[in-house]
Amino acid sequence: MTVPPEEPRSAAEFPPVTRDRWRELALGVLRKSGVETGSPEEELASTTHDGVTIAPIYDASDLPGDPGLPGAAPYVRGSRPEGGWEVRQRHEVPDPEAILADLENGVTSLWLTLAPEDLPRALERVYLDLISVTLDAGKRTREAAEVLFALAGEGGAQAPAGDTADTADTADAAGAPGGSVTLTGNLGADALADARTAIELARRCVRDHPGLRAVVVDATPYHEAGGGDAEELGCSVAAGVAALRTLVGAGLTMEQAFGQLEFRYAATADQFLTIAKLRAGRRLWARVAEVCGVSGVPGAAQRQHAVTSSAMMTARDPWVNMLRTTLACFAAGAGGADAVTVQPFDARLGLPDAFARRIARNTQSLLVEEAGVARVIDPAGGSFYVERLTEDLAGRAWAWFQEIERAGGGGGMADALASGFVAERLAATWERRAAAIARRRDPITGVSEFPDLAEKPLSRRPRPAGADAGSAGVHYAQEFEALRDLADAQKTRPKVFLATIGPVAAHTARASFAANLFQAGGIATVTGGAATDPGEIAAAFAAEFATGAKVACLCSSDRLYAGHAEAVAAALRGAGAVKVWLAGKGEFEGVDANLYAGCDALGVLRTTFEDLGVAR
Repeated sequence: MTVPPEEPRSAAEFPPVTRDRWRELALGVLRKSGVETGSPEEELASTTHDGVTIAPIYDASDLPGDPGLPGAAPYVRGSRPEGGWEVRQRHEVPDPEAILADLENGVTSLWLTLAPEDLPRALERVYLDLISVTLDAGKRTREAAEVLFALAGEGGAQAPAGDTADTADTADAAGAPGGSVTLTGNLGADALADARTAIELARRCVRDHPGLRAVVVDATPYHEAGGGDAEELGCSVAAGVAALRTLVGAGLTMEQAFGQLEFRYAATADQFLTIAKLRAGRRLWARVAEVCGVSGVPGAAQRQHAVTSSAMMTARDPWVNMLRTTLACFAAGAGGADAVTVQPFDARLGLPDAFARRIARNTQSLLVEEAGVARVIDPAGGSFYVERLTEDLAGRAWAWFQEIERAGGGGGMADALASGFVAERLAATWERRAAAIARRRDPITGVSEFPDLAEKPLSRRPRPAGADAGSAGVHYAQEFEALRDLADAQKTRPKVFLATIGPVAAHTARASFAANLFQAGGIATVTGGAATDPGEIAAAFAAEFATGAKVACLCSSDRLYAGHAEAVAAALRGAGAVKVWLAGKGEFEGVDANLYAGCDALGVLRTTFEDLGVAR
């Protein structure tokens, strides 16, 4: 007898899914876990390091309202009515072959951090009328801009009619000369020191080069100081308003001033926060434009350059950086960035090599050409989560912007920077983030989680003197990597003995956990095998003690700890152990401290170095 296949069921045949039903099921799971609460939303919610709440569930009731259409104010859904973005590659040395290789293989925009005298060589075979160029020459920006104008042809570098900086398929003739003429280049009191250069170049762009931009409002220093996404946004708006005041005060119209700004943001591996940050950035700047009376005019939409985060990049196991930057690039594109720079995976190690540059540009090509991300406008639009997160980020950032404006008696960004108000806020956020990293609540793959002590280090050419790409600011992995460096510098690698009690099935999970934790600091681990006899385990430890393993860690199940932990700890003490850890939360005679999920891993590692006699 043949049973006919069941007919497919339509969605209408399933019972409706409601928030009340989810709440009922969530409460049941929490109670089984020993958690008594009347609000599963509050119990399961999380908060970003700068105070934005992430709920465990979202539905249509969380939608904040109509976000508008792509290309129309408030530009939440994008500043242009079509998709796509510039593939912008950064170059720190005048290597014309590397630049041509990029341009011939998918790159459509150059970001040059070069001295003025190096520009002719770097651009000798580049058609400046086909691409955009962003200059970043620091205090020599005015000089570099003159060189670029000359290379493009004075009078001939003018962009075609129309605001080509806001058109995806038409590049500026000379991009944004003065790309590093930022009003937010550092956290010091001299952040507005280059205002005169910005004014001069802005006037020139307005007069002679319509479509070109003279000022980049660079928010990445605030991200790299440890700030959160809302803080980065708020700082960018405050800096943008400061730039408007400077340019309008110098004689530009408000509309002209808006057209001279580009905003640079960090894109991280947290794809949803990055998408929401870029959408919120446009929402915030649209509000500024509305207040300034230029809402809806060309140039009022925030032009965004997203750069994959330097802070998230690691020097250890740098190959994982390819995964981080792929997520960040996807988020930047999906979030509506106008230009995206993917940092090469070896950026922390020195000057990127040809392979790393190729992977960086191909990351974007794959997402644009193969994955088709650029074919969809605002792909996250309509998501209950993303729409709510966009609005919450914007609200938090606007409140922070208002605090900055009031700081120092209403002096805005300049006073807030000079007084240390901004730096103090970012430092507090970094302290919270650093604590989460130390406890591995914010895990770093290849560093704080799943480290590879046998990895072969990569070497790269050092950067030119004064260059800071990939090294400025904080790095999330820096404390763990410092311990790895310390361990590698020893003649004999520090070692910890894992006293594995009972059969493999009983001790494997906690032995793996302990090994992962110790190896995150560059400390090797050795095991004594499956045993329960204290004398046998102590003998195995004594054999390793002679090679430097003076610290031990018990690894087993709670049941076996109850019958064996104290005896094994005593035997290890008798064999010379200077410290006995236990993987788990149980307390037993002879055990000094515990390892467990959420413990201060950095504190454990630093203590272990001291116990092993390794000076930090």
